[in-house]
Amino acid sequence: MFETLLDEEERGQVGIGTLIVFIAMVLVAAIAAGVLINTAGFLQTQAEATGQESTSQVSDRLQVVSTSGNVTATNDGINELDFVVALAPGSSPVDLQETTAEFIGQDGQATFDLNDNDVAEVTTTDIIGTDKGNILTDNSDRVNINIVLNGSASGADIDYAQLAEGERLTVTFTTAAGATTTKEIRVPTTITSEDSSVRL
Repeated sequence: MFETLLDEEERGQVGIGTLIVFIAMVLVAAIAAGVLINTAGFLQTQAEATGQESTSQVSDRLQVVSTSGNVTATNDGINELDFVVALAPGSSPVDLQETTAEFIGQDGQATFDLNDNDVAEVTTTDIIGTDKGNILTDNSDRVNINIVLNGSASGADIDYAQLAEGERLTVTFTTAAGATTTKEIRVPTTITSEDSSVRL
């Protein structure tokens, strides 16, 4: 069953040389495993962050509940817009101070922040009495965003003209997470002297 080796040159390799080679192989394998583990951990962290950012861009947005406009004293158009906004379903809290608005219509384009400390023509008012300021934290929260068109305050003009009868306007709200909400509004073709406010 077992064969006896009579030739001394046909024996296995033993000694320091073999031990060094073995240890070198173990070290190389350990280093390679460490690199793979670190790379996998980095990729997992990056994937989680990307997933969270992508989710925020889709879900952390506003929902426009209603839109109305204030008629000028001379009945020649709309000089103020009121947007009642709430959180969209599944949205995380949204800070209106970090939200921007963009107007695109017949009179051109205008982009501005909803920060009422910097833009005098924009004010935000909590209309349900929760005293949370400009941060929407719950789906039941409602905030009215009042925007004065063609404002005259120095350095705070949103640079958009008053809306005339029959005029269309596209308004896009973009939150800090990058989620957008677009609202199409149209001024009625006829505004009478009895109208102080119209639904848009």
